[in-house]
Amino acid sequence: MKSTDKKLEIFTFDQIKDEFIGKTGTIKRTQYEQELQLEVLGEIIRKVRLERNLTQEQLGKLIGVQRAQISKLENNATNVTIETILKVFTALKAKINFSIELQNNFVKIAG
Repeated sequence: MKSTDKKLEIFTFDQIKDEFIGKTGTIKRTQYEQELQLEVLGEIIRKVRLERNLTQEQLGKLIGVQRAQISKLENNATNVTIETILKVFTALKAKINFSIELQNNFVKIAG
């Protein structure tokens, strides 16, 4: 092997997160995971709304909020209540389920 031939080391995404964000269970990692889930939630709302051929304004009217609120929800779901999420998915005729982990026990809540 030539000195210029270097073997690339391959890392999993979890290994990268462990290194740069923190190990699973740390405060920083937990916060990262929660924020990521909320971003995904906003994307899911946008996708389902578009599949239902609704504008942001139309969805807003269905749940009693302005178009700007729907836009904020789709782009940054970090400041939203469970009540609002339930209203949105009810208006979109979508079934949602929540899983909540409490000290190693799982509780399922169907919305």
